[in-house]
Amino acid sequence: MTTPSEPLVNVAPVRRFKNPDYQNVAPTLAQLRHKIDALDTQIIELLAERALCVQDATRFKKDAFQVSAPARQAQVFERVKSLASAHAENFPNFPGIVEATYQTLVAGFIAAEQNLFQQTEVIES
Repeated sequence: MTTPSEPLVNVAPVRRFKNPDYQNVAPTLAQLRHKIDALDTQIIELLAERALCVQDATRFKKDAFQVSAPARQAQVFERVKSLASAHAENFPNFPGIVEATYQTLVAGFIAAEQNLFQQTEVIES
């Protein structure tokens, strides 16, 4: 029995897609991983920018219910799923993956925003 191992990264592919229209992204796994790492860097920078917006949004909320904003959450999930649908043919269940990712992302941001809310005070008119 063969011991499982990680794939070699600087060699030619060992499999191909049956679909003749499939377009390769890179010739080696190493190059694909480099591209994924660069994309992750961009994604993290965008998430950090989103986090700052979430933090600032805390100033506009009166209570914990407004922080969780369930109607806004539903709107965000529907929007990102719709945006992902434009890319659905590129990856199986891509809209579902994006929606699930955003559900986790938003839950984390809301938990953090609930803590941030405790660091605010009411502006007296």
